[in-house]
Amino acid sequence: MNNPQLNRHGELIHLLSTEGLPREILTHILDTAANFVGVHQREVKKLPLLRGKSVFNLFFENSTRTRTTFEIAATRLSADVINLDIARSSAAKGESLLDTIANLSAMAADIFVVRHSESGAPYLIAQHVAPHVHVINAGDGRHAHPTQGLLDMYTIRHHKGDFSQLSVAIVGDVLHSRVARSDIHALRTLGCPDVRVVGPRTLVPPDLAAMGVRVCHELEEGIRGCDVVITLRLQNERMNGALLPSSQEYFQRFGLTPERLRWAKPDAIVMHPGPVNRGVEIASSVVDGAQSVVLEQVTFGIAVRMAVMGIVAANEA
Repeated sequence: MNNPQLNRHGELIHLLSTEGLPREILTHILDTAANFVGVHQREVKKLPLLRGKSVFNLFFENSTRTRTTFEIAATRLSADVINLDIARSSAAKGESLLDTIANLSAMAADIFVVRHSESGAPYLIAQHVAPHVHVINAGDGRHAHPTQGLLDMYTIRHHKGDFSQLSVAIVGDVLHSRVARSDIHALRTLGCPDVRVVGPRTLVPPDLAAMGVRVCHELEEGIRGCDVVITLRLQNERMNGALLPSSQEYFQRFGLTPERLRWAKPDAIVMHPGPVNRGVEIASSVVDGAQSVVLEQVTFGIAVRMAVMGIVAANEA
């Protein structure tokens, strides 16, 4: 089956998911990002890679952090950035998604960065844009958040090097997490031999074992001996019905505290896609502790998003 993210030469033209992307593509993105990490330290924080290009941020779902980092990334590549106010757009007045895209394409858009509450929306858009227009998924429903997955991979590689000997635990609300799925696909593709998913039974999908991960329902079992612990936000806004007795009870069983972190390796790193709910998924002392790389993830995220936009813009369907 053809991968809609790649052209006939196997080059990346859209980033819709980490699933199905070959290791060479993922590694190329990470290697390219490494060249952009230090740009913010320059006196002039701009590169001409996207000069003359227009990047449209289409966030049909709120996300200040992701939208802002995409905006910074595009600006640092010298692109013109347009942030569409969805609440006041024609889409809010009943215009269809594809009609919105068609009208924006007529305004000479080159890259659409799309966040949408419906899984698959970026795929639909990618099927209906001109060959020179590129689509980057900034999160769709419960499906995927590929740039978050890639910045997580960059952070892990930065601190741990090779993936082939690592144990990685993903802890929390996996059921509603597009980040978890993107991380799992990327970790498996990059050769991580031990990926564990940890959480209460109500928040762990039953089909994850088929993705090559180990499912654990006790925190100690899940993070013991791990090199990397990725904690996930409890997504209460996506939960239908009472999947948890309370956030306090969740923290008692699955919250990452300094004492529980000792179950992992002494040099384990702690990650979180944000925003962090302190005292729910993770204790403040861990978020602010020496093993936390949460703020580094944000910094690396700008470089990864610069890399993705630079790579797709260089290719045509």
